[in-house]
Amino acid sequence: MAIVRPFRGVRPENSRAERIIALPYDVMDRAEARAMLADNPESFLRVTRSDGLLPDSVPQHGTEAYTLARKELLQMKADGLLQQDAAPCFYLYRQTWRGQTQTGLMALASVAEYDAGTIKKHELTRPKKEQDRVDHVQTLGAQTGLVFLAWRDQDAPGCRVLLGQLAGAHAPAWTVDTPDGVTHALTPITSADEVGAVQAAFAQLGALYVADGHHRSAAASRVCALRDGAGGSDGFLAGIFPDTELQVLAYNRVVRDLNGHSPEGFLAAVSEKFVVTPGVAPEPTARGTLTMRLGCIWYGLTPKPEVVPTEDPVGRLDVAVLQDQVLAPLLGISDPRTNERIRFVGGIRGYAALEGAVDSGEAAVAFHVFPTGLDQLFDVADAGMLMPPKSTWFEPKLRGGVVIHQFAD
Repeated sequence: MAIVRPFRGVRPENSRAERIIALPYDVMDRAEARAMLADNPESFLRVTRSDGLLPDSVPQHGTEAYTLARKELLQMKADGLLQQDAAPCFYLYRQTWRGQTQTGLMALASVAEYDAGTIKKHELTRPKKEQDRVDHVQTLGAQTGLVFLAWRDQDAPGCRVLLGQLAGAHAPAWTVDTPDGVTHALTPITSADEVGAVQAAFAQLGALYVADGHHRSAAASRVCALRDGAGGSDGFLAGIFPDTELQVLAYNRVVRDLNGHSPEGFLAAVSEKFVVTPGVAPEPTARGTLTMRLGCIWYGLTPKPEVVPTEDPVGRLDVAVLQDQVLAPLLGISDPRTNERIRFVGGIRGYAALEGAVDSGEAAVAFHVFPTGLDQLFDVADAGMLMPPKSTWFEPKLRGGVVIHQFAD
C-alpha cells in the first residue's frame, strides 16, 4: 500500500502566490539566484537559495546560509507572505503546459515505506549533496523541497480519476502563469470525507517511485532518525503524479572532442555497432534509435541487434547503449558523472542547442536520444538497479514554495 498523510501546509498567501513561488533551488547558480532575488525580494528563493543574499565570501552550503534561510522563512510567515493552514489538508497541484495538464497530490509520504523499499529509488546519492539537505531541513525545522513521486496509473487508475474529480469540484486557492508558459494551480482538500477517500485510493497502490528528489528523500530518512520521527518528521513532502500525465523529455549529450579520432575514423567506428543513416531529421522518432550531429550533418543511429542486451533493464536503455557502445569505448568517457569533456543538455532546449554546440566548434559531436520512458524507469527500480546519470528530464518543473512542511514543535 502507499501511505499518504494530510498535513498543515505552510503556503503563500493567495494573492501573493505569483510573487512567491519560485524555480527549484537546483536549476540555477548563485549569481542567477542573487539576480532573481534582487528583482523579486518576495521570492521563496529567500529560503531555498539564501546564499544569494550573502556575499560570495560566505560558503554557499554552511551554517550561515542555513541560519539565514530559517530567519527568512520565519520573517515571511511574520509578514503574512506565508500562512499555515489551521488543520491538516491534502493539496492538489495542477500544472498545464503545451496543452497538457498533470494533477498531482501534495502530501506527506512515509519515511518507513521509503526505508522499506516500497517507495522505490533508481539513483545513488552523493554524500555532500545529501548532507546539505539534511542540514537545511534540520536548521529550518521544515522541508521546503518536495520529492517528485510517480505511480503506475494502470495499477490503480482510481487515484488519477479521484484527483481529477476533486480538481473539478473545487476552485483553486490560486492560479499563476509563469514566464515559461506553465499555468500552476493549488487546491487545498480539507473535507474529512475527501481526505479519507484519497487515503483509501492510494492504499491500493503497491509502490511509489522516486522520479526526482533522491537526495531530498534520503535526507528525510536521516532527519527522521535524528528526530526519532517527532513533529511529523516521519513523513516527507511529496508531489505524487500518475505516469500517464507526466512528460519526459530527452536528456542529450555533447562531447568536446573525438578522443583522437578523425571525423571519418570516428564515423567508421560507430558504424561497426550501429546502422548509420546520414541526412536524417535531428530528433529520433522511436525508442531504440538516436541521432548524432557530426560536422554539419545529422546521422541516424540504430544499434545492431547484437549490441543491445534485451534482458537487462538498464543495459537496453538508449542512454546506456550510447554510453556502453560509444561514449566509453570510442570517446574515453567511462564515468560521465565526473568527466569534464561531456556536457548534458536538457531536452527543453531542443536540437538547436546541439547543433549550435557542434557548429560553433564548442563540441565535436552531439547525441540526441529518444526520451527515456517512465515504464523503463519503473522496470529499473523494480529490479533494484540504477539508472545511468541524466536519463530523464521532466517538464514542467515543479515550483518551490507552493507548499512546505514545517515540523511541529
